[in-house]
Amino acid sequence: MTSIAANLQAVRARIAAACVAAGRSAESVQLLAVSKTWPAASVREAVAAGQHAFGENYVQEATDKAAELAGLGLEWHFIGPLQSNKTRLVAENFAWVHSVDRLKIAERLAAQRPPGIAPLQLCLQVNVSGEASKSGCLPAETALLARAVAALPGLRLRGLMAIPEPSDDPARQREQFAVLRRLRDSLDLELDTLSMGMSHDLEAAIMEGSTLLRIGTAIFGERVKL
Repeated sequence: MTSIAANLQAVRARIAAACVAAGRSAESVQLLAVSKTWPAASVREAVAAGQHAFGENYVQEATDKAAELAGLGLEWHFIGPLQSNKTRLVAENFAWVHSVDRLKIAERLAAQRPPGIAPLQLCLQVNVSGEASKSGCLPAETALLARAVAALPGLRLRGLMAIPEPSDDPARQREQFAVLRRLRDSLDLELDTLSMGMSHDLEAAIMEGSTLLRIGTAIFGERVKL
């Protein structure tokens, strides 16, 4: 068994245990392997271990990797900050985008999604911790943005995403995740996705209702800096 396969097995065991503790089914949580900065060979190892959904932060790196791995039936999620000049590549090459935080980006994605393929699945990124350095719309702005995005063609608004302020305190972790859950539940829209939880806080995220975990380090190891 490769180290990536062993790591995936360990992460799946953590998810299963956390779901038991939360009184949830493990099938209610999707695992997204965050493969940014890792080569196609590492992705292939994860695929061999049964992983098929991958998250990327850098558009050009991701599209190159997807082209190299074409034919494997992988599901690619864009999870990083998205600039206007990169929206076409994302609209054409990804199944999901988790990091939309303003209407202009959503409008460009909608206009550039090729006809004849499935709608682009989309989450709005919310800055739940109020950090000036973090991307994301403010919680108070989310309802208005969500209604506008939900009306756009070529997109399907699925839910909300957050990258909370890092904390080693499980109570603080849950507090920030709860903000996103309550916000999702308050919206008068049919949203089924909470994209929250990473390697260090996935248990707290599952306790607060996460449906999609973005796990990188616990699967692939420490990041290779670009």
